Amino acid sequence: MNLSNTMRKMTALTVKHAGAILVSAAASVSTAAYAVNDLPGGPAVNQLNLHPAVTKIAEELQWLHWFMMAICVLIFLAVFGVMFYSILKHRKSVGHKAANFHESTAVEIAWTIVPFIIVIAMALPATKVVIAQKDTTSADLTIKATGIQWKWGYDYIKGEGEGIGFVSTLDNAQRVMSNNGGPKAGEAPDNYLLKVDNPLVVPVNKKIRVITTANDVIHAFAVPAFGIHQDAIPGFVRDTWFRAEKIGDYYGQCAKICGKEHSYMPIHVKVVSAQEYSAWVAVKANEAAAKADDPSKVWTLVDLKSRGEKVYAANCAACHQVNGKGAGPVKPLDGSAIVLDADHGKQINILLNGALGGAMPSWKALSDTDIAAAITYSKNNWSNQTGQIVQPAEVQLGRGKPI
Repeated sequence: MNLSNTMRKMTALTVKHAGAILVSAAASVSTAAYAVNDLPGGPAVNQLNLHPAVTKIAEELQWLHWFMMAICVLIFLAVFGVMFYSILKHRKSVGHKAANFHESTAVEIAWTIVPFIIVIAMALPATKVVIAQKDTTSADLTIKATGIQWKWGYDYIKGEGEGIGFVSTLDNAQRVMSNNGGPKAGEAPDNYLLKVDNPLVVPVNKKIRVITTANDVIHAFAVPAFGIHQDAIPGFVRDTWFRAEKIGDYYGQCAKICGKEHSYMPIHVKVVSAQEYSAWVAVKANEAAAKADDPSKVWTLVDLKSRGEKVYAANCAACHQVNGKGAGPVKPLDGSAIVLDADHGKQINILLNGALGGAMPSWKALSDTDIAAAITYSKNNWSNQTGQIVQPAEVQLGRGKPI
Protein backbone atom coordinates (compact mmCIF):
# COMPACT_ATOMS: atom_id res chain seq x y z
CA MET A 1 0.00 0.00 0.00
CA ASN A 2 2.83 2.42 0.89
CA LEU A 3 4.62 1.48 -2.34
CA SER A 4 1.45 2.22 -4.32
CA ASN A 5 1.05 5.65 -2.67
CA THR A 6 4.71 6.42 -3.32
CA MET A 7 4.29 5.49 -6.99
CA ARG A 8 1.24 7.78 -7.27
CA LYS A 9 3.13 10.70 -5.71
CA MET A 10 6.11 10.17 -8.02
CA THR A 11 3.81 10.06 -11.06
CA ALA A 12 2.04 13.23 -9.95
CA LEU A 13 5.35 15.02 -9.43
CA THR A 14 6.58 13.86 -12.84
CA VAL A 15 3.44 15.17 -14.57
CA LYS A 16 3.68 18.43 -12.62
CA HIS A 17 7.32 18.98 -13.57
CA ALA A 18 6.63 18.03 -17.21
CA GLY A 19 3.82 20.57 -17.33
CA ALA A 20 6.07 23.25 -15.86
CA ILE A 21 8.76 22.46 -18.42
CA LEU A 22 6.26 22.67 -21.28
CA VAL A 23 4.91 26.02 -20.04
CA SER A 24 8.45 27.34 -19.61
CA ALA A 25 9.41 26.15 -23.09
CA ALA A 26 6.33 27.75 -24.64
CA ALA A 27 7.11 31.01 -22.85
CA SER A 28 10.70 30.89 -24.06
CA VAL A 29 9.62 30.31 -27.67
CA SER A 30 7.10 33.13 -27.40
CA THR A 31 9.69 35.48 -25.90
CA ALA A 32 12.22 34.58 -28.57
CA ALA A 33 9.72 35.18 -31.37
CA TYR A 34 8.43 38.43 -29.94
CA ALA A 35 11.38 39.81 -27.98
CA VAL A 36 9.96 43.29 -27.47
CA ASN A 37 9.79 45.54 -24.44
CA ASP A 38 7.07 47.82 -23.13
CA LEU A 39 6.79 50.92 -25.31
CA PRO A 40 6.53 54.06 -23.13
CA GLY A 41 3.46 55.96 -24.26
CA GLY A 42 2.32 52.95 -26.27
CA PRO A 43 1.35 49.31 -25.75
CA ALA A 44 2.99 47.15 -23.09
CA VAL A 45 3.85 43.46 -23.32
CA ASN A 46 0.91 41.35 -22.07
CA GLN A 47 -0.99 44.54 -21.26
CA LEU A 48 -4.30 43.97 -19.45
CA ASN A 49 -5.08 47.43 -18.11
CA LEU A 50 -5.63 50.73 -19.92
CA HIS A 51 -2.64 52.85 -20.97
CA PRO A 52 -1.11 55.03 -18.22
CA ALA A 53 -2.96 58.35 -18.34
CA VAL A 54 -1.13 61.61 -19.10
CA THR A 55 -4.21 63.86 -19.26
CA LYS A 56 -6.97 64.64 -16.76
CA ILE A 57 -9.58 63.28 -19.15
CA ALA A 58 -7.72 59.96 -19.44
CA GLU A 59 -7.50 59.77 -15.63
CA GLU A 60 -11.25 60.38 -15.35
CA LEU A 61 -11.96 57.71 -17.95
CA GLN A 62 -9.84 55.19 -16.07
CA TRP A 63 -11.60 56.05 -12.80
CA LEU A 64 -14.96 55.60 -14.56
CA HIS A 65 -13.80 52.27 -15.97
CA TRP A 66 -13.03 50.83 -12.53
CA PHE A 67 -16.07 52.48 -10.93
CA MET A 68 -18.40 50.88 -13.50
CA MET A 69 -16.54 47.59 -13.21
CA ALA A 70 -17.00 47.58 -9.42
CA ILE A 71 -20.74 48.22 -9.77
CA CYS A 72 -21.08 45.45 -12.36
CA VAL A 73 -19.17 42.99 -10.15
CA LEU A 74 -21.34 43.84 -7.13
CA ILE A 75 -24.52 43.37 -9.18
CA PHE A 76 -23.16 40.06 -10.52
CA LEU A 77 -22.29 38.78 -7.05
CA ALA A 78 -25.63 39.90 -5.58
CA VAL A 79 -27.80 38.40 -8.34
CA PHE A 80 -25.93 35.12 -8.72
CA GLY A 81 -25.37 34.88 -4.97
CA VAL A 82 -29.11 35.03 -4.29
CA MET A 83 -29.82 32.67 -7.17
CA PHE A 84 -27.36 29.97 -6.12
CA TYR A 85 -28.29 30.35 -2.44
CA SER A 86 -31.94 29.80 -3.38
CA ILE A 87 -31.09 26.81 -5.55
CA LEU A 88 -29.00 25.13 -2.83
CA LYS A 89 -31.04 25.95 0.27
CA HIS A 90 -34.55 25.70 -1.14
CA ARG A 91 -34.28 22.73 -3.46
CA LYS A 92 -36.94 20.05 -3.50
CA SER A 93 -34.52 17.29 -2.46
CA VAL A 94 -34.21 18.77 1.05
CA GLY A 95 -37.94 19.04 1.54
CA HIS A 96 -38.76 22.56 0.37
CA LYS A 97 -41.92 23.22 -1.58
CA ALA A 98 -42.32 25.98 -4.12
CA ALA A 99 -44.25 29.01 -2.86
CA ASN A 100 -47.33 30.03 -4.78
CA PHE A 101 -47.58 33.82 -5.09
CA HIS A 102 -48.18 36.30 -7.89
CA GLU A 103 -46.81 39.65 -6.80
CA SER A 104 -45.09 41.47 -3.97
CA THR A 105 -45.40 45.22 -3.57
CA ALA A 106 -42.11 45.41 -1.66
CA VAL A 107 -40.23 43.52 -4.36
CA GLU A 108 -41.79 45.66 -7.12
CA ILE A 109 -40.74 48.85 -5.35
CA ALA A 110 -37.23 47.50 -4.63
CA TRP A 111 -36.44 46.39 -8.16
CA THR A 112 -37.63 49.74 -9.51
CA ILE A 113 -35.88 52.05 -7.04
CA VAL A 114 -32.57 50.18 -6.70
CA PRO A 115 -31.78 50.06 -10.48
CA PHE A 116 -32.84 53.71 -10.76
CA ILE A 117 -30.37 54.70 -8.05
CA ILE A 118 -27.63 52.60 -9.71
CA VAL A 119 -28.24 54.20 -13.13
CA ILE A 120 -28.14 57.71 -11.66
CA ALA A 121 -24.93 56.88 -9.75
CA MET A 122 -23.36 55.73 -13.03
CA ALA A 123 -24.78 58.49 -15.23
CA LEU A 124 -23.76 61.54 -13.18
CA PRO A 125 -19.95 61.08 -13.25
CA ALA A 126 -20.08 59.77 -16.83
CA THR A 127 -22.02 62.83 -18.03
CA LYS A 128 -19.53 65.11 -16.32
CA VAL A 129 -16.63 63.51 -18.22
CA VAL A 130 -18.47 63.53 -21.57
CA ILE A 131 -19.19 67.26 -21.21
CA ALA A 132 -15.52 67.91 -20.37
CA GLN A 133 -14.44 65.89 -23.42
CA LYS A 134 -16.53 68.09 -25.71
CA ASP A 135 -15.30 71.43 -24.32
CA THR A 136 -12.82 72.43 -27.02
CA THR A 137 -12.99 76.15 -26.27
CA SER A 138 -9.99 78.33 -25.32
CA ALA A 139 -7.46 76.07 -27.04
CA ASP A 140 -3.83 77.17 -27.13
CA LEU A 141 -3.22 75.34 -30.38
CA THR A 142 -5.60 74.04 -33.08
CA ILE A 143 -4.49 71.26 -35.41
CA LYS A 144 -6.45 69.65 -38.24
CA ALA A 145 -5.87 65.91 -38.57
CA THR A 146 -6.91 64.55 -41.97
CA GLY A 147 -7.24 60.81 -42.43
CA ILE A 148 -5.89 59.61 -45.77
CA GLN A 149 -5.62 56.00 -46.92
CA TRP A 150 -3.26 55.19 -45.19
CA LYS A 151 -1.56 58.08 -43.46
CA TRP A 152 -2.37 61.24 -41.51
CA GLY A 153 -2.10 64.82 -42.70
CA TYR A 154 -1.53 67.49 -40.02
CA ASP A 155 -2.16 71.21 -40.49
CA TYR A 156 -1.46 73.71 -37.69
CA ILE A 157 -4.24 76.24 -38.24
CA LYS A 158 -4.20 78.38 -35.08
CA GLY A 159 -1.63 79.22 -32.42
CA GLU A 160 2.15 78.99 -32.45
CA GLY A 161 3.20 77.15 -35.56
CA GLU A 162 0.23 78.34 -37.63
CA GLY A 163 0.77 77.49 -41.29
CA ILE A 164 2.85 74.36 -40.70
CA GLY A 165 1.56 71.30 -42.52
CA PHE A 166 2.91 67.85 -43.31
CA VAL A 167 1.97 64.23 -43.91
CA SER A 168 2.81 61.52 -41.36
CA THR A 169 3.48 58.08 -42.86
CA LEU A 170 4.50 54.73 -41.42
CA ASP A 171 8.27 54.22 -41.52
CA ASN A 172 8.99 52.55 -44.85
CA ALA A 173 11.51 50.09 -43.36
CA GLN A 174 8.85 48.72 -41.01
CA ARG A 175 6.33 48.49 -43.86
CA VAL A 176 8.81 46.48 -45.91
CA MET A 177 9.47 44.29 -42.87
CA SER A 178 5.74 43.62 -42.51
CA ASN A 179 5.26 42.95 -46.23
CA ASN A 180 8.02 40.34 -46.01
CA GLY A 181 6.19 38.37 -43.34
CA GLY A 182 7.05 40.43 -40.29
CA PRO A 183 10.23 40.72 -38.23
CA LYS A 184 12.36 37.68 -37.67
CA ALA A 185 12.68 36.16 -34.20
CA GLY A 186 14.30 38.66 -31.86
CA GLU A 187 14.32 41.46 -34.44
CA ALA A 188 10.98 43.16 -33.72
CA PRO A 189 11.52 46.80 -32.67
CA ASP A 190 9.54 47.97 -29.64
CA ASN A 191 7.68 50.48 -31.82
CA TYR A 192 6.91 47.98 -34.60
CA LEU A 193 4.26 49.43 -36.98
CA LEU A 194 4.09 52.60 -34.85
CA LYS A 195 7.14 54.49 -36.12
CA VAL A 196 6.39 57.37 -38.50
CA ASP A 197 8.51 59.74 -40.54
CA ASN A 198 6.87 62.93 -39.19
CA PRO A 199 5.36 62.78 -35.67
CA LEU A 200 2.79 65.31 -34.50
CA VAL A 201 4.68 67.68 -32.18
CA VAL A 202 2.85 69.62 -29.43
CA PRO A 203 3.91 71.56 -26.31
CA VAL A 204 3.35 70.14 -22.82
CA ASN A 205 0.63 71.57 -20.55
CA LYS A 206 -1.14 73.32 -23.43
CA LYS A 207 -4.70 72.73 -24.54
CA ILE A 208 -4.55 71.18 -28.01
CA ARG A 209 -7.72 71.14 -30.10
CA VAL A 210 -7.74 68.50 -32.82
CA ILE A 211 -10.16 68.93 -35.73
CA THR A 212 -10.69 65.66 -37.58
CA THR A 213 -11.82 65.00 -41.13
CA ALA A 214 -10.93 62.58 -43.94
CA ASN A 215 -10.20 62.56 -47.66
CA ASP A 216 -11.62 59.16 -48.59
CA VAL A 217 -13.27 56.84 -46.07
CA ILE A 218 -14.08 57.05 -42.35
CA HIS A 219 -10.99 57.01 -40.13
CA ALA A 220 -10.67 57.64 -36.38
CA PHE A 221 -8.01 59.60 -34.48
CA ALA A 222 -7.32 57.77 -31.21
CA VAL A 223 -4.52 58.09 -28.65
CA PRO A 224 -5.28 55.99 -25.52
CA ALA A 225 -2.83 57.80 -23.19
CA PHE A 226 -4.71 61.06 -23.88
CA GLY A 227 -8.18 59.52 -23.58
CA ILE A 228 -9.20 60.76 -27.04
CA HIS A 229 -11.01 58.90 -29.82
CA GLN A 230 -12.69 60.95 -32.55
CA ASP A 231 -14.04 59.79 -35.91
CA ALA A 232 -12.67 61.47 -39.05
CA ILE A 233 -15.48 61.54 -41.63
CA PRO A 234 -15.18 62.72 -45.26
CA GLY A 235 -17.07 65.96 -45.82
CA PHE A 236 -17.54 66.61 -42.08
CA VAL A 237 -15.46 68.02 -39.26
CA ARG A 238 -15.40 66.76 -35.69
CA ASP A 239 -13.16 67.91 -32.86
CA THR A 240 -11.62 66.74 -29.63
CA TRP A 241 -8.89 68.02 -27.33
CA PHE A 242 -6.17 67.03 -24.89
CA ARG A 243 -3.69 68.63 -22.52
CA ALA A 244 -0.67 66.37 -22.05
CA GLU A 245 0.90 66.83 -18.62
CA LYS A 246 4.05 64.82 -19.24
CA ILE A 247 6.78 65.16 -21.86
CA GLY A 248 7.28 62.05 -23.98
CA ASP A 249 6.22 60.05 -27.02
CA TYR A 250 2.65 58.75 -27.19
CA TYR A 251 1.16 56.40 -29.73
CA GLY A 252 -2.22 55.60 -31.20
CA GLN A 253 -3.71 54.23 -34.39
CA CYS A 254 -6.61 54.75 -36.74
CA ALA A 255 -9.47 53.10 -34.83
CA LYS A 256 -11.69 52.38 -37.83
CA ILE A 257 -11.17 49.53 -40.27
CA CYS A 258 -10.42 51.82 -43.21
CA GLY A 259 -9.07 49.43 -45.82
CA LYS A 260 -6.43 46.83 -46.51
CA GLU A 261 -3.62 48.86 -44.90
CA HIS A 262 -5.59 49.93 -41.84
CA SER A 263 -2.84 48.54 -39.60
CA TYR A 264 -0.30 50.78 -41.36
CA MET A 265 -1.85 54.03 -40.12
CA PRO A 266 -0.24 54.82 -36.76
CA ILE A 267 -0.34 58.06 -34.78
CA HIS A 268 2.77 59.33 -33.03
CA VAL A 269 2.40 62.43 -30.84
CA LYS A 270 5.61 63.92 -29.48
CA VAL A 271 5.04 66.11 -26.40
CA VAL A 272 7.91 68.52 -25.78
CA SER A 273 8.69 71.52 -23.58
CA ALA A 274 7.61 75.01 -24.64
CA GLN A 275 11.20 75.89 -25.58
CA GLU A 276 11.67 72.73 -27.65
CA TYR A 277 8.35 73.34 -29.37
CA SER A 278 9.33 76.89 -30.34
CA ALA A 279 12.63 75.58 -31.72
CA TRP A 280 10.76 72.89 -33.71
CA VAL A 281 8.40 75.54 -35.13
CA ALA A 282 11.39 77.59 -36.26
CA VAL A 283 12.94 74.57 -38.00
CA LYS A 284 9.66 73.75 -39.75
CA ALA A 285 9.26 77.35 -40.87
CA ASN A 286 12.74 77.24 -42.41
CA GLU A 287 11.92 73.93 -44.11
CA ALA A 288 8.71 75.42 -45.50
CA ALA A 289 10.62 78.40 -46.83
CA ALA A 290 13.14 76.09 -48.44
CA LYS A 291 10.37 74.06 -50.07
CA ALA A 292 8.72 77.19 -51.41
CA ASP A 293 10.98 77.14 -54.42
CA ASP A 294 10.52 79.63 -57.18
CA PRO A 295 8.05 77.85 -59.51
CA SER A 296 9.55 79.65 -62.47
CA LYS A 297 12.93 78.03 -61.87
CA VAL A 298 13.95 75.62 -64.62
CA TRP A 299 15.39 72.39 -63.23
CA THR A 300 17.64 69.81 -64.85
CA LEU A 301 16.57 66.21 -65.24
CA VAL A 302 19.27 65.00 -62.85
CA ASP A 303 18.26 67.40 -60.06
CA LEU A 304 14.54 66.68 -60.43
CA LYS A 305 15.13 62.92 -60.38
CA SER A 306 17.28 63.21 -57.26
CA ARG A 307 14.62 65.21 -55.44
CA GLY A 308 11.82 63.11 -56.87
CA GLU A 309 13.35 59.91 -55.50
CA LYS A 310 13.03 61.27 -51.96
CA VAL A 311 9.48 62.54 -52.53
CA TYR A 312 8.45 59.19 -54.03
CA ALA A 313 9.94 57.17 -51.17
CA ALA A 314 8.16 59.29 -48.56
CA ASN A 315 4.74 59.52 -50.20
CA CYS A 316 4.25 57.12 -53.09
CA ALA A 317 6.25 53.93 -52.46
CA ALA A 318 3.86 52.76 -49.74
CA CYS A 319 1.19 51.98 -52.34
CA HIS A 320 2.93 51.88 -55.72
CA GLN A 321 5.92 49.97 -54.27
CA VAL A 322 9.59 50.87 -54.59
CA ASN A 323 9.73 49.03 -57.94
CA GLY A 324 6.73 50.94 -59.31
CA LYS A 325 4.78 47.72 -59.90
CA GLY A 326 1.85 48.55 -57.62
CA ALA A 327 -0.06 45.86 -55.73
CA GLY A 328 -3.64 44.59 -55.87
CA PRO A 329 -5.97 47.44 -56.89
CA VAL A 330 -3.07 49.95 -56.86
CA LYS A 331 -2.08 50.52 -60.47
CA PRO A 332 1.59 50.20 -61.50
CA LEU A 333 3.57 53.24 -62.57
CA ASP A 334 6.18 51.21 -64.40
CA GLY A 335 4.88 51.01 -67.96
CA SER A 336 1.77 53.08 -67.20
CA ALA A 337 0.29 54.76 -70.27
CA ILE A 338 -0.43 57.95 -68.31
CA VAL A 339 3.13 58.13 -66.98
CA LEU A 340 4.58 57.53 -70.45
CA ASP A 341 2.22 60.03 -72.13
CA ALA A 342 3.85 63.21 -73.39
CA ASP A 343 0.80 65.13 -72.15
CA HIS A 344 2.06 65.97 -68.65
CA GLY A 345 -1.29 67.47 -67.66
CA LYS A 346 -2.89 64.04 -67.23
CA GLN A 347 -0.51 62.93 -64.49
CA ILE A 348 -0.41 66.40 -62.91
CA ASN A 349 -4.21 66.40 -62.66
CA ILE A 350 -4.22 63.02 -60.91
CA LEU A 351 -1.65 64.10 -58.31
CA LEU A 352 -3.46 67.37 -57.63
CA ASN A 353 -7.02 66.07 -57.55
CA GLY A 354 -6.76 62.35 -56.85
CA ALA A 355 -8.51 59.61 -58.80
CA LEU A 356 -10.59 56.44 -58.56
CA GLY A 357 -13.04 57.88 -56.07
CA GLY A 358 -10.34 58.69 -53.52
CA ALA A 359 -8.37 55.45 -53.84
CA MET A 360 -5.61 57.68 -55.21
CA PRO A 361 -5.54 60.64 -52.79
CA SER A 362 -4.90 64.25 -53.70
CA TRP A 363 -1.36 65.47 -53.09
CA LYS A 364 -2.08 69.21 -53.25
CA ALA A 365 -0.32 69.61 -49.90
CA LEU A 366 3.03 68.97 -51.62
CA SER A 367 4.84 71.90 -53.19
CA ASP A 368 4.82 72.48 -56.95
CA THR A 369 8.49 71.49 -57.09
CA ASP A 370 7.94 68.26 -55.11
CA ILE A 371 5.08 67.21 -57.38
CA ALA A 372 7.09 68.04 -60.49
CA ALA A 373 10.04 66.09 -59.10
CA ALA A 374 7.92 63.02 -58.27
CA ILE A 375 6.35 62.99 -61.73
CA THR A 376 9.73 63.45 -63.44
CA TYR A 377 11.15 60.63 -61.32
CA SER A 378 8.30 58.27 -62.35
CA LYS A 379 8.75 59.19 -66.03
CA ASN A 380 12.47 58.41 -65.92
CA ASN A 381 12.74 55.42 -63.61
CA TRP A 382 12.39 51.64 -63.94
CA SER A 383 11.58 50.94 -67.61
CA ASN A 384 10.09 54.43 -68.05
CA GLN A 385 13.11 56.06 -69.63
CA THR A 386 11.16 58.79 -71.43
CA GLY A 387 13.60 61.66 -70.96
CA GLN A 388 10.60 63.90 -70.20
CA ILE A 389 10.96 66.71 -67.65
CA VAL A 390 8.04 68.22 -65.75
CA GLN A 391 8.83 71.70 -64.45
CA PRO A 392 7.20 73.28 -61.33
CA ALA A 393 5.61 75.93 -63.56
CA GLU A 394 3.48 73.21 -65.21
CA VAL A 395 2.20 72.06 -61.82
CA GLN A 396 1.42 75.63 -60.81
CA LEU A 397 -0.53 76.04 -64.04
CA GLY A 398 -2.39 72.81 -63.23
CA ARG A 399 -3.48 74.30 -59.90
CA GLY A 400 -5.10 77.11 -61.86
CA LYS A 401 -2.70 79.72 -60.48
CA PRO A 402 -1.14 82.40 -62.66
CA ILE A 403 2.53 81.82 -63.46
